[in-house]
Amino acid sequence: MRTVLLFVFVWGFLIHHSQELAKEFRYESNVDSLGIYDTDLLPASFHKENRKKVRALMPDSTIAIYYAGTEKVRSNDVSYEFHQDPDFYYLTGLNEPNSVLFLFKEPTVFKNDTVHELLLLKKRNPLSELWVGKKLGIEGSELVLGMQKSYDIDDFTWDDLDIDQIDSLFFHDTQKEFRKNSFINDSVLQYMTIDESESRKWMDQLREIKTEEEMILMRKAISITCDAQNELMKVLKPEMKEYQAEAVVEAVFKMNGAEYPGYPSIVGAAENSCILHYTTNRKTMKGNHLLLSDVGAEYHGYTADVTRTMPVDGKFSKEEKIIYDIVLEAQDKAIEACVPGNPFYITNTIATTVISQRLQELGLIKSPFEIRRYFMHGTSHYLGLDVHDAGTRGEFQPNTVITVEPGIYIKEGSPCDPKWWNIGVRIEDDILITDSLPENLSGCIPRSTKEIEKMMKLETTLFKDF
Repeated sequence: MRTVLLFVFVWGFLIHHSQELAKEFRYESNVDSLGIYDTDLLPASFHKENRKKVRALMPDSTIAIYYAGTEKVRSNDVSYEFHQDPDFYYLTGLNEPNSVLFLFKEPTVFKNDTVHELLLLKKRNPLSELWVGKKLGIEGSELVLGMQKSYDIDDFTWDDLDIDQIDSLFFHDTQKEFRKNSFINDSVLQYMTIDESESRKWMDQLREIKTEEEMILMRKAISITCDAQNELMKVLKPEMKEYQAEAVVEAVFKMNGAEYPGYPSIVGAAENSCILHYTTNRKTMKGNHLLLSDVGAEYHGYTADVTRTMPVDGKFSKEEKIIYDIVLEAQDKAIEACVPGNPFYITNTIATTVISQRLQELGLIKSPFEIRRYFMHGTSHYLGLDVHDAGTRGEFQPNTVITVEPGIYIKEGSPCDPKWWNIGVRIEDDILITDSLPENLSGCIPRSTKEIEKMMKLETTLFKDF
């Protein structure tokens, strides 16, 4: 009897192991056929663990539904380049629209299977792929992403799902697209509680803390951005257009493998340096202008966000240096406070205090209450899959990445000596909260006026004929 049991156990193990090997072989041999060429993407285990963490936060007898991003029409039959909803990507790794993820607190019957997760997505369509490229489809999402169960979204009905024991349904749809489709019908609504806010709190809690896998990609995105800002300093000269400066930055992004800018590049000179989210980028730059370059490469979903302010002719004027040094002092002191246990808003308190005191000393303001005339935004935000990433805004925790970005913007016509007009300075770095002292992930770009002027004297190796 023991021999028989041992044989059955060994035989079962060999079958299971051979199936896993076959699955792995199919993944390796078919990965190119599915249009996946990068070898450093987040592993399926990362997304699987995130789904597990969400289920742990869900109350009993509930379903959580997460929606993918949607394609947006740019004009006529041309769409904007698709960008996945960050929460959906965090949980699935899927970069396709028209998809929905179901997470079940308890195992639930779907058709003939008992599942704790279900991904609904479009089937592969050879004719469509001829135009837009390869998709994972149902089989590919299970094979590559490790989804327990995938199914054709066009064939899904609620009748296929046993929800008799479900009390509540949690929606997570930042684009509010679920209201436009038939997933939630009257037969479901009549006996379920619908919650559209609780899942946001779960994602804020989970995405705030970065894993080792995430930090590899974040460091890559930030390193690419550092290279771009450094090259811009070497190339910048009078009579360049703002869009040419933008082109230098984004060329470095692409040459180093970044898929996109993490947000529209802000490259503004002179009066445009005082516009917080300026993206026109068409002005011709003069030698007496300051250029504010706020840019970030996005690499495999994770974005950097780094700002430097530099003199177009390579030399800060006396007034520009005074304002710049105030911002740098504010940033240095705020970064020092980026340690575990400190409140999220401490960086803003410190930066505002420093800038207020220094501007009063210069006579640019008469009281602290006037600070918002020249420093009108917050000092920090979380960074990750979004440039303004999810987070709780509670106490700093290790393995959290934030920005520290104080600024001073003195627009033309401000109530001060005209010698200060059109000086806009922002210095922004990406800071990792550690168990001890903060780490400046973007510190490889010059920060002081002396360092910037030194960098701007160097020859570029990438744009010699620019």
